[in-house]
Amino acid sequence: MSLSEDFRLPVACPACGSHLMRVSSVKNPDDQVHCASCHRFVCLWHEAQTVLKKGSGSESESLIEKAVNRGA
Repeated sequence: MSLSEDFRLPVACPACGSHLMRVSSVKNPDDQVHCASCHRFVCLWHEAQTVLKKGSGSESESLIEKAVNRGA
């Protein structure tokens, strides 16, 4: 059983450019979100939720996020 979940953010990691992020499966508001590729701290879960609700601004990015984030 995994203790973390991967999801896609419309904002890329500032270190490596990946959109794939990782958060604790508990998903408390203050849980840290890290890049799934380089493991850099990106933001807190409540901040990531705000970005996800706001959307990507592009239809193609939005479709990718919906596909990747189905279970998140």
